[in-house]
Amino acid sequence: MPPLFMQVHRNIEQLPAFRRAVVTIGTFDGVHRGHMQILDQLKAEAARIGGETLIITFHPHPRRIVGMAPEPVQLLNSLPEKIRLLEAAGIDHLVVVPFTNEFALQSAREYVEDFLVKRFTPHTIIIGYDHRFGKNREGDFHLLEDYASKGSFSLIEIPAHMLEASTVSSTRIRQALLQGDVELASTLLGYPYFFEGTVVKGNQLGRTIGYPTANLLITDNEKLIPANGVYAVTVQLTDANGKEYSKNFLKGMMNIGVRPTVDGLNRVIEVNIFHFNADIYGHTLSVTLHHRLRAEKKFDGLEALKAQLALDKESAMTSLGNA
Repeated sequence: MPPLFMQVHRNIEQLPAFRRAVVTIGTFDGVHRGHMQILDQLKAEAARIGGETLIITFHPHPRRIVGMAPEPVQLLNSLPEKIRLLEAAGIDHLVVVPFTNEFALQSAREYVEDFLVKRFTPHTIIIGYDHRFGKNREGDFHLLEDYASKGSFSLIEIPAHMLEASTVSSTRIRQALLQGDVELASTLLGYPYFFEGTVVKGNQLGRTIGYPTANLLITDNEKLIPANGVYAVTVQLTDANGKEYSKNFLKGMMNIGVRPTVDGLNRVIEVNIFHFNADIYGHTLSVTLHHRLRAEKKFDGLEALKAQLALDKESAMTSLGNA
């Protein structure tokens, strides 16, 4: 039975004494269906030995620190989103380790002895055969096997097909979102893709043509934003005090793009919430993407744009149905 809540630990100097901890390590970006197979294995083993599940993850993303990626890191989840998803998956403990240059420079044996064993006293570590760690990624599964053979912990290898499913899924999800295929992304994730931002003032053009929009500022610059276009969405609003505007999801449509009919300069994210009229500047808007209605295009003036928006709204309402 899943825990009532997941304990999140951010200070590795003040960790509790874990009970027969069954540990895995990774970024788990997306917490998608491929990851769920690994989490199920983690939970099954913890249940078998009467232990607790424990995930070690790193923030910021290691690639940002060690510079292995030539382009900016684009993540499927912000850290708060990942925390919510892992809690929903029924994990007991999540340890968020600050990833620094100093941490990256640990030798592989220091990583195992001073970090894994000393701080977590794991009963069991479940990890992939291709897991690398320590300075210059010199540590590998075989080094962990050496420690396991000396009784430091039990070691279970994640089957290759699970790792492949996880890696392939992450890549395909990112590709799908960057192509605007939110339906495929949702299938691979196991839930509809979502992101959140703060409602800020725009040029207020939408209200002049009957479609007022909430303009979003995305505060996490590593969060992957899907391809430009118009999407059918549901939204939730939270004010500055954390109070939800409504327990129910509100329906709407969202445009991501440069608004070529208006100015075509800056990429913006704007959401038209159906049957809604309230001052929500400063509120947090969580947007769940359900369908991509069309690509962004330039129209011959505001009247043509207004006519298309009426069609978009009709399509969005139909596609959302009982969402």
